[in-house]
Amino acid sequence: MVLTVPLAGEIKFYPLNETFRVSLGAPAFFFFLLLLQKTPAVLPGFLTGTAVVHFRILLDLFEQENFDWTSSFQAQYPSFFYYFTYSLLFFLVKTNRFQNRPLMIGFIGLLIEILSDLVELMIQYFVLETTITFTKLSEIIMIAFTHSFIVLSFFNMMKLYEVQKRERQIRKQNEHMFMLISNLYEEKIYLKKTLKNVENITKESYHLYRNLKEQEQQHHVLNQQFSQKLLRIAGEIHEVKKDNQRIFAGLSKLITNESFQDYMNAAELIQLIIKINKKYADSLGKEIKFLYSVEGNHPNYHVYTVLSLINNLVANAVEAIIEKGSVRLSLRKLSDTVVFQVADTGPGIPGKYENAIFQPGFTSKYDHLGTPSTGIGLSYVKEVVKDLEGEILFQNNHSNGVVFSIELPIINLIQKG
Repeated sequence: MVLTVPLAGEIKFYPLNETFRVSLGAPAFFFFLLLLQKTPAVLPGFLTGTAVVHFRILLDLFEQENFDWTSSFQAQYPSFFYYFTYSLLFFLVKTNRFQNRPLMIGFIGLLIEILSDLVELMIQYFVLETTITFTKLSEIIMIAFTHSFIVLSFFNMMKLYEVQKRERQIRKQNEHMFMLISNLYEEKIYLKKTLKNVENITKESYHLYRNLKEQEQQHHVLNQQFSQKLLRIAGEIHEVKKDNQRIFAGLSKLITNESFQDYMNAAELIQLIIKINKKYADSLGKEIKFLYSVEGNHPNYHVYTVLSLINNLVANAVEAIIEKGSVRLSLRKLSDTVVFQVADTGPGIPGKYENAIFQPGFTSKYDHLGTPSTGIGLSYVKEVVKDLEGEILFQNNHSNGVVFSIELPIINLIQKG
């Protein structure tokens, strides 16, 4: 501010006399005061006014052949009162409280500049005996109006940039939240299966315990030891079951508290999936082209269900492609059903694995250390599709890649009335 305003002040003209100048220093000064929200305006005004006077005296030193310090100071120091008065009034009115009301800021800036000009003119009148006419005062008002308009334009552009930046951040956070909650859907499915398994193991352990208790008369000591151990195991499994139930209840409450924001336009959903997986492909150092098509008029679909299903298939396609390739997503509406298709140009599925790809724990993917992946992605997708009363199929083109198709009833993907 201290450096810019004196420089901007040199873009100037003199509407009244050879000493009273109008320049871009005023709008630049106003703009900086609006930016410095946490600093009292009086101190920047004092420093800027001082800097302007010193800078203009320095210019006189280089420009005038017969330079005189006294006359130069008398000609320039009234400018200090302009900037100091401007900042003082800005501070007293507390202009920054109107940050969200640009028209009010423009009106306040207009009044402050006129009053500051009058103070500077008064100083010049008493010191330099300059003359003031009504016509010139009207010109000052017009110039002050122009300055306020310029400042408001730049200020609104800055505000617009801040809003756009904030909107991008919110969108990025929303994408992150979408992925987190879609992962929770996946965890919920497997937790539900774990609950069933633990419940069955608990029942079997308890039945075995009862059988051993009935046979204690024949092998009293040995069976008593076994039955006590089984009862303890059954009790521990029961505790695991209770813990899982509490976790499951929490996840269910979080996921089923659906709001309008949980549903999204079909095309936007597909674009979100592509955006996420493009970043994933870049992180793997792969050059993958993503294509998509949407056919028919689609309602808003449940974000987390679609994300958790389609993102699994697209991520698998990205991982399957060696270095370069393409992934195509297509979405079609067929009366009361919707069909999602994910096709890739990877190496395809080996024939011996075709019947096993949907089995839990099966995987053909290993990292650089030879550690296999979890093998739950496709089994999870099939489980969810089954729960949604849909169907998942795949067409193995071997060296030309794979096409996965998911057909679901639309009623199970849209917001419930």
